[in-house]
Amino acid sequence: MFPFLFVVLLSLSWRTNASALPVQEFLHCLCLRSQNSSIAKLVYTQNNSSYSSVLKSAAQNFRFTTPSTPTPLAIVTPLHASHIQAAVYCCRKHGLQVRTRSGGHDFEGLSYTSAYKVPFVVIDLVNLRSVRVNVEKATAWVESGATVGELYDEIARKSKTLGFPAGICPTLGVGGHLSGGGYGLLFRKYGLGADNVIDARLIDVKGRILDKKSMGEDLFWAIRGGGGGTFGIVLAWKLKLVAVPANVTVFTVRKTLEQNATKLVHRWQSIAHKFPKEMYPSIAIARVNSSEDEEKMTIQASFTSVFLGSIEELIPLMEEKFPQLGIVKEDCFEMSWAESNLCATQCPIGVSLETLLERSQKSVLSKTFFKAKSDYVKQLIPESAFQGLWPKFYEDGAKFASMVFVAFGGKMEEISETESPYPHRAGNLYSILYVVDWEEEENKTLNKFMSWMRRVYNYMTPYVSKSPREAYSNYRDLDIEANKINNDKESYAEARVWGLKNFKNNFDRLVHIKTKVDSQNFFRHE
Repeated sequence: MFPFLFVVLLSLSWRTNASALPVQEFLHCLCLRSQNSSIAKLVYTQNNSSYSSVLKSAAQNFRFTTPSTPTPLAIVTPLHASHIQAAVYCCRKHGLQVRTRSGGHDFEGLSYTSAYKVPFVVIDLVNLRSVRVNVEKATAWVESGATVGELYDEIARKSKTLGFPAGICPTLGVGGHLSGGGYGLLFRKYGLGADNVIDARLIDVKGRILDKKSMGEDLFWAIRGGGGGTFGIVLAWKLKLVAVPANVTVFTVRKTLEQNATKLVHRWQSIAHKFPKEMYPSIAIARVNSSEDEEKMTIQASFTSVFLGSIEELIPLMEEKFPQLGIVKEDCFEMSWAESNLCATQCPIGVSLETLLERSQKSVLSKTFFKAKSDYVKQLIPESAFQGLWPKFYEDGAKFASMVFVAFGGKMEEISETESPYPHRAGNLYSILYVVDWEEEENKTLNKFMSWMRRVYNYMTPYVSKSPREAYSNYRDLDIEANKINNDKESYAEARVWGLKNFKNNFDRLVHIKTKVDSQNFFRHE
């Protein structure tokens, strides 16, 4: 009798007048639908003293934590699937949109806010983060609210020779990361994280819990790279773990313009995609103080690689493939694969593996104010284009700007672009991530930084992929991919413009699947 009495009392206290607020109706519906009073403790409304801290707890881009940012009517932090089912049902019933948050790394904040002033509810999966590793079968079940750091830590505890090809930032939420494809240190050897998903548990628009068999081939294809928050809410993923050596080798070599960086970058782009699959080559470019004159600025290119092998194997390989870089043994460090993920995020050598579990840690793309964009490069960029690019890094808006090049090739050349929604496979030399960030006190002049980013992106137009100019859906960018609200008549034509950039010819198949499984477009965002 208690749950029924609880609902009656709660409904009396909420319905102080005939026209209840949407949040009150939503809460009343939740308690009725769940038939369990405990769900009230898992919901934070704007009247709750913990609301703000819960909302900001997983917000990675502080650009979307300002007073002017639209906020949810409520945040639901489910403990099990039935809570999500109830929330989905009640949002549908009361005309509320849903935002699903796993790690909060959505570049445009769309997992916890809205670019439009529409009533919405955040379903935060922070409590659904279990990781179960089966070493004998080389598989793992991981819930969507877990971070990749928590996944890597659990794999490392169980095995020194198993890994998983997902991203390098430990605070990435597994749910959103895999939903958009997910690449990291092992992708040239084993493909994307989404390529190595072998089953999943999904709550669809009708509240059903579906696995790979019951959801069917099309929907299972779509959720592995078709974009988070689009087809339902994935509760958990079954992953195929991959073989890694007990020790891998990591190096970072930094070169400035005065140390021939331009020619080295130009040379790297012609050979990096041809390196063995066992190597993850990247370059980070930013401005720094000159070592010759600290009052003078220069451009620095940081060449980083993670190699699935020993130092003794790596040195002769680099001497053969890229002697101009001058790699020596002292530049290299051996460590476990799990540790290499921390090293790749610029953590100090030898940092504790427990750092993987720190959800609040700050990295290049978390816990800061930033804007990012992406590109794919299919033809060599002329040396003169780089020389024209460097002066832009001396501009006022580029104080904390960077570009990251990640070499493709390897396994990515072998997987068909229709194998999953993520199409950027064969023919790509490397990808580019552009990032500019700034301090809180500078946020009042954020247009300066946004403008810098857009100018650099425009400058790069002749040198990157064309027809369409491709983009990575996990690097969300509303400059190129925003849908107009309540414009269903033209939404397909508008969406196809950015859809082709993210998914190329896979976009039409995604639209077909979306129409079939969610014809009313309940799971939607900008």
